Amino acid sequence: MTNGKHIHLIGICGTAMASLAGMLQQRGFRVTGSDAAAYPPMSDFLASLGVTVRQPFAVENLNPTPDLVVVGNVVSRGNVELEHILDQRIPFCSLPQILHDEFLRGKEVLVVAGTHGKTTTTSILAWIFHTAGLQPSFLIGGIAENFGSSFQLGQGKHFILEGDEYDTAFFDKGPKFLHYFPDAIILTSVEFDHADIYKDLDAVETAFKRLVNLIPKRGRIIGFDQGESIDLCLARAFCPVERYGSTPQATWRITDLRLDPARTTWTVLRDGKPWANFEFPLAGEYNVWNATAAAALAAGCGIGTAEISAALKTFKSVKRRLEVRATINGITIIDDFAHHPTAIAGTLKALHSRYPGARLWVILEPRSNTLRRNVFQNDLAGSLALADEVVVAEVFKSEAIPESERLDLASVTTQIQQKGRRARTVATVDGIVQFVAPELRPGDVVAILSNGGFGGIYEKLPERLKSLAASQAKAGQ
Repeated sequence: MTNGKHIHLIGICGTAMASLAGMLQQRGFRVTGSDAAAYPPMSDFLASLGVTVRQPFAVENLNPTPDLVVVGNVVSRGNVELEHILDQRIPFCSLPQILHDEFLRGKEVLVVAGTHGKTTTTSILAWIFHTAGLQPSFLIGGIAENFGSSFQLGQGKHFILEGDEYDTAFFDKGPKFLHYFPDAIILTSVEFDHADIYKDLDAVETAFKRLVNLIPKRGRIIGFDQGESIDLCLARAFCPVERYGSTPQATWRITDLRLDPARTTWTVLRDGKPWANFEFPLAGEYNVWNATAAAALAAGCGIGTAEISAALKTFKSVKRRLEVRATINGITIIDDFAHHPTAIAGTLKALHSRYPGARLWVILEPRSNTLRRNVFQNDLAGSLALADEVVVAEVFKSEAIPESERLDLASVTTQIQQKGRRARTVATVDGIVQFVAPELRPGDVVAILSNGGFGGIYEKLPERLKSLAASQAKAGQ
């Protein structure tokens, strides 16, 4: 398409869609967008770009008629804007399609895929390439704090992408990452997830096998070294495969790992020989895996260990990944996107290493399409029991999940209690705030886990804590 054309995005507040809006605007297109509701950080991000988000969905949002509509994968038949573009035959496409056609052609495409760790690993990889002076383009499923953005259009030859296995659009139910035709990939993990679109683990494995089958012989795959599913997905690769992790067989082997309250350090052996010593400010063993994968792919692109090391030392994080949202009277409130029992366990272990001796609270909103179902019910209880105090909100839009498939909150809390931890179910955000705030004391760490806005709890809990502190101070006068 030529510059100046009008492109409208339905579902613009999704992380990838908001990033695409910025990229299209930077390319000279006139961008508008709509969504059912907007919340930080993407609403703030779009506002900073000067892109107006029209709420709610309405036919009027398509006036004047755009030259092209990008339909987000959250949009389904029945959406009033989608029905209008179908009736009026307004040209439309998916996000991956326009991304490939307008931005990826002629680039060396590096994709980070896997059930866990995509956003952070992509952010680390982009920061390494950036600090090495390679001017990469990138698209990340979150706000990378080093850039203050989720995208960049650079002058270099590399385009670094987070590759999502979720479906593409209402008219294309294949994974997004199959549109990107990568030259090399990182594969972090393969587990059952997205229970709304994948029937079982076999279906998930098939999607990743199809991705592996796209990599050219001249390409490269950096794959985690643990897990039967990831082994199966990599078994028939036509390109070189290098594994990273802690096993003796790993090409990139992690040793001498130290998880300290202020920093994390480790050594990487390459083919059994000392290669590099790294450190960064992030917590958690899983983040060491993420960083090592990024370092391995960067090394294969000619970036030296000194440049990689310098980038890791200065890497900050990603919004909503162990993000400290507030510290009030010695109580630390953490925001994390954890959406799967494995990710929750990693997050809570990381917080224990970062805040040793602290009483750890977890407040969970079962919001992802996997967590809302009972498929991982026992695993979820085991992960949450890593915290000292557990509060679980009602299942998000529970009426959309058949009762036979729905997460049983009573069972989850009972299992946690049987493991010697205190667990409560409190339906509403206001109820959670009223229950939790008076119970908190200096030194506590509160991890709020949700992949959505969670009813404004990130603002409501700090405000309640401030109010209680003011009342206590007044009473003590």
